[in-house]
Amino acid sequence: MTWKIADFNELAAAELYEMLKLRVDVFVVEQNCPYPELDGLDQKSVHLAYRENGKILAYSRLVPGELKYGVPSIGRVIVSPDARGRGLARELMRKSIDFIFNEWQPEEIRLQGQVYLQEFYQSFGFDPISDVYDEDGIPHVDMRLDKRGSPNTSR
Repeated sequence: MTWKIADFNELAAAELYEMLKLRVDVFVVEQNCPYPELDGLDQKSVHLAYRENGKILAYSRLVPGELKYGVPSIGRVIVSPDARGRGLARELMRKSIDFIFNEWQPEEIRLQGQVYLQEFYQSFGFDPISDVYDEDGIPHVDMRLDKRGSPNTSR
């Protein structure tokens, strides 16, 4: 049982394949949402993954500020279907937030969350900053976490 944070160039080909397969299996297949999963951000992002018994069970992509919103963002937050209900999503979010605030030291973090997960993200201090909108057939909302408003991190 290990957590790993790595830049794109530090990932082995098999490891990258497993991360991308998990993302496609959930975001494209399970959610029945054909969209361009490979968006050109992976190569400059940091990848956080939890591995257990040789399999990636949780993953998030941490995107530097200059790439998307002008501030760092958390994306592709995912827990494998067979590992849900174990608290991995909460731990994944805590580790993602901590890494960004501790390593990049921004004033805020953003994310583009599916609306059904809005309360989950709010439990970490994220606040909605947009109206609900359709993104590839799924309702989303943009959210922001101010450095001073992150109650559940270990900074």
